[in-house]
Amino acid sequence: MKNIYLKGIGVNVILLGIVSFLNDLSSEMIIPILPMFISVLGGTLFVMGVIGGLQDSISSILKVISGYWSDRIGRRKIFVTSGYLTSAFFKLLLSCSYLWQHVLLFASFERVGKGLRTAPRDAIIADSMPEAHGKGFGIHRALDTAGAIIGSLTVLILLLLSAFHLEERAEQVSFYQFIIFIAAIIAFGSVLPLYFVKETGKRPKEEERLSLHISISRLPKQLKMFIMVATLFGLANFTNMFFIFRAEQSFSAIMPVTESIVLTLALYVFYNIFYAAFAIPFGTLSDRIGRRKVLTMGYFLFALTCFGFAFADSLYAFAVLFPLYGIVYAMVDGNQRAFVADLSTADLRATALGTFHTMIGIISLPASMIGGALGMITPALTFIFGACVSSVAGLLFVALRGYYEL
Repeated sequence: MKNIYLKGIGVNVILLGIVSFLNDLSSEMIIPILPMFISVLGGTLFVMGVIGGLQDSISSILKVISGYWSDRIGRRKIFVTSGYLTSAFFKLLLSCSYLWQHVLLFASFERVGKGLRTAPRDAIIADSMPEAHGKGFGIHRALDTAGAIIGSLTVLILLLLSAFHLEERAEQVSFYQFIIFIAAIIAFGSVLPLYFVKETGKRPKEEERLSLHISISRLPKQLKMFIMVATLFGLANFTNMFFIFRAEQSFSAIMPVTESIVLTLALYVFYNIFYAAFAIPFGTLSDRIGRRKVLTMGYFLFALTCFGFAFADSLYAFAVLFPLYGIVYAMVDGNQRAFVADLSTADLRATALGTFHTMIGIISLPASMIGGALGMITPALTFIFGACVSSVAGLLFVALRGYYEL
């Protein structure tokens, strides 16, 4: 299929960006309040780690399967559509939670949808802009994160305008349930632009079809080595609920609960603003100077940010650290996917992306469980662990630089 371009940008990339904008608007209405919701329902830091880890792991186990089947049958759009619908359905159920065990169940299954859609969606993006993967993924991530900014701003505004008194537990539960319900309605609406997305997959010839095992074994050596580095970084990259809850707990120790939540949500908005502002520049920069250099800088900056969170104890410190956290994701998230796309062949692209997502997703469960267990001792240990492991990943990537001359 010949793609139509608007100023060098694939139409599919724009449409998928709109879908992600709306879906992330929905998701990011939930993410900044989820750790507080779990806490008010009786969950501990370790419980947050289990929930956050399961969210990533369950979705990622499905990513390689959906990516493989997308390559196998030559269709991508059906996986993308069913994935977004599944997420919307479980967000609706999440709004009915009254126990942290409910959150564990519904939040985990909500990520089944993410597992179904991510690898085929990323393959459509890569296929739609074959000569500029970094720019394509950067544009998608920027629109995705723009939705996140609006979503987190929406929660903040609703909190400021609401009549909920968050000093009372029952009022907190009701407020969080109300926000999640609104987010679920928006998630259902995000599916509509998918109708106009053009299929990019091609059904392979019978003799060219591969088993899942053979497809993975045939991934290029450079790609396998990068997946190893990215998996190590994934061990450091625990759930962002720890970052959000760290700030909220620091503020709630010195001010009323409502004010502490307002400040935490405001900082999360700053995180998303910096993420969105730098996603395209870092994607374009990686097209020019190479993904490895940008990713290496991102790994080391994440280590520095974690060290900051370990010892932060003031609004000023967190006001610096949350934007840094956003810059890290602008450097790492889209560029890791683009690097996988660079290193994979067209016929195995979705499988390669699915394998990548699966490996870093599987490691996220022990990463978040370890982070939660360490946080039960003292919150600083969680972030010191993340900083040390991320530094090792960066050093390993530097040591392997001779393999990547892209």
